[in-house]
Amino acid sequence: MITDPKTACQAELREWFDSKVSTQFSVREHHGHDESWHTPAVPDYVLFAESASDVVACAKICTKYQVPMIPFGTGSSMEGNVQAVEGGLSIDTSRMDRILSVNAGDMDCEVEAGVTREALNLHLRDKGLFFPVDPGANASLAGMAATRASGTTTVRYGSMRDNVIGLEVVLADGTAIRTGGRARKSSSGYDLTRLFVGSEGTLGVITKVRLRLHPIPESIVAMTAQFATVEDAVDLTCTIMQAGLPVARAELLDELAMTAINRYCRTDFPVLPSLFFEFHGAASTVTEVSDVVQALCEEQNAVGLQIASQPEDRKKIWDARHKIAFAERTLRPGAQTFVTDVAVPISALPEAIRAAKSDLHDTGMIAPLSGHVGDGNFHLALLIDREISEEVTRAEQFHERLIEKAIGLGGSISGEHGIGMGKARFLEREHGEAVSVMRTIKHALDPLGLLNPGKIFS
Repeated sequence: MITDPKTACQAELREWFDSKVSTQFSVREHHGHDESWHTPAVPDYVLFAESASDVVACAKICTKYQVPMIPFGTGSSMEGNVQAVEGGLSIDTSRMDRILSVNAGDMDCEVEAGVTREALNLHLRDKGLFFPVDPGANASLAGMAATRASGTTTVRYGSMRDNVIGLEVVLADGTAIRTGGRARKSSSGYDLTRLFVGSEGTLGVITKVRLRLHPIPESIVAMTAQFATVEDAVDLTCTIMQAGLPVARAELLDELAMTAINRYCRTDFPVLPSLFFEFHGAASTVTEVSDVVQALCEEQNAVGLQIASQPEDRKKIWDARHKIAFAERTLRPGAQTFVTDVAVPISALPEAIRAAKSDLHDTGMIAPLSGHVGDGNFHLALLIDREISEEVTRAEQFHERLIEKAIGLGGSISGEHGIGMGKARFLEREHGEAVSVMRTIKHALDPLGLLNPGKIFS
């Protein structure tokens, strides 16, 4: 008779799912980390779920034996969101990759959890529609919903919070529920969709996502501009946003980031603080807005101003921007990147970045800066050697000061990466007593604490 709960759980999972369950170390190791610098934590076993009914069944088995469950999409998260800190079962949803419906007339669709944003947009291309949320990585749409992801286009189209209109979620005990609907508005009951978006797998496993789609713009123009200082670039961004100009992307990269991009992508961008813009809409509108932004750039003494209207030229720009996470590592080969992720009100962005750069200079660390500055969200990638404890301590202390500054300016400890295991200890500094309400909700939906333990709450 099997008495160990995890062994008994594994035996029942094997009986139920057979080859869909793996205990191979290489598979488990792959599911024990994301793209963050946080220490990997390997699950005891991995289930490759192929349907919502698979997730329902495994949740019931895990609840029976009180074994932790950790949802896993593509592993591209940035705050240790998928680490199995208490072991248990990693539920890989990558095989749940069907696009279930596209309603072109209503501009919405429903997909299974494992569909990636690039796969969806490829499917939508001939329908004149696209899904705009672009975090850079080809993440799964359920994973993006779970972390409330955003990215380069959020300044115009919003984040996952604004573009997810409904979900199918499996709760800890195996109960499957649907939230939201296809109507554009509803005041019916609690907004459970918003509750699960951003819950990072701690309240339920997302198995289906219903998304708001957008028409492919008639005209798209990109623009790059370089500046003498980061401050000049940030000040210009604030001017543009406060003027209400309809910008689709507004991205900042400092000179270190541009150096890294040129090395990694074999490009020849000027090694200066740079802004990457994009404008969407009717051809006349795009021309008018890009002309205004160009004039503002020139007033701010921009150099190397370039316009890109051809698809291949725009692709070169955004491919480079999206590869910054890999490019940064060329600045210190062998180092790991400790990526920060704060967001502040637009008016506070110049002060936040000025303070961060000054503090960074005093620490002596190498850390390129990039950010979705149209949203007030920016990142510093601290390049550290994890084997040198003094470097880790210095990075953690800098990170804490950065967070304190952001909160003091009315900002947030995370603009898009979520809390995971990396920022749990800072949550109460931002939300205070509201965290106790979050804990109450967590306990109500997951009383045994089996869903992604060790995340969000320390």
